[in-house]
Amino acid sequence: MEFKSLILNKEAGIATITLNRPDKLNSLTVQILTEFSAAIDDVAKDDNIRVLVITGAGRAFCAGADLGHPLFKETSAVKIYKGLDKFHDIPLKLRALPKPVIACVNGSAVGAGANIALACDIIIAAEGARFGQVFINIGIHVDTGGTYFLPRSIGIPKAIELMMTGDLVEAKEAERIGMINRVVPSEKLHQVTTQLAQKLANGPPVALALIKASVYDNLTRDLSSALQREASCQAILLNSDDNKEGISAFLEKRKPMFKGS
Repeated sequence: MEFKSLILNKEAGIATITLNRPDKLNSLTVQILTEFSAAIDDVAKDDNIRVLVITGAGRAFCAGADLGHPLFKETSAVKIYKGLDKFHDIPLKLRALPKPVIACVNGSAVGAGANIALACDIIIAAEGARFGQVFINIGIHVDTGGTYFLPRSIGIPKAIELMMTGDLVEAKEAERIGMINRVVPSEKLHQVTTQLAQKLANGPPVALALIKASVYDNLTRDLSSALQREASCQAILLNSDDNKEGISAFLEKRKPMFKGS
């Protein structure tokens, strides 16, 4: 697929999707959502890619839905419901992707943009970044997974407060309350993100995929079934070539070379 509203770059096992509508703060249209979904599919099928980074061009990460989107002109509740499928595609695919996903938040991430960041596994933000569940400011409901992701990140009381007030959260405060992983100076954002992405890309891909799947799957399990899932994953990995390589590297005091087998 030819991408017109985003850039997909692949290098050294790392894929980067850059939302590329800087003049519109990378707000989401039918076209960019369709391309975004296709780009994730591309990354999922590429065995050479071990990590996905998502960022935005210009001064914003993503300002949420473009208010010119047909959804905001629709009067049929059924069509609105179906129209949200394009928005829902993104968090569903990011969580299902068997590879680590890092949000490299270079600026404002609000509305659906905030929830796309929250759908990623790790969030690194520039000092000037801001996050906001701003749906209430135009009288609509939170979407793109906000009511699912945010309470799980920061707890129910604070999540409800932010969704009901539409207040923006500065990057340092977002880090303090556990919404994001790390805040770095703007000029070091891409360097720090790349360093982390490279570290993950050098890791054992099957183990990383199973850890990601277990963490999210176990959110709805009891302790006993969570332990059973962990044991099943361990049984798979203890017989893997990567495990043998990891042990050999440890004993030989060298860096392991994981191949994903």
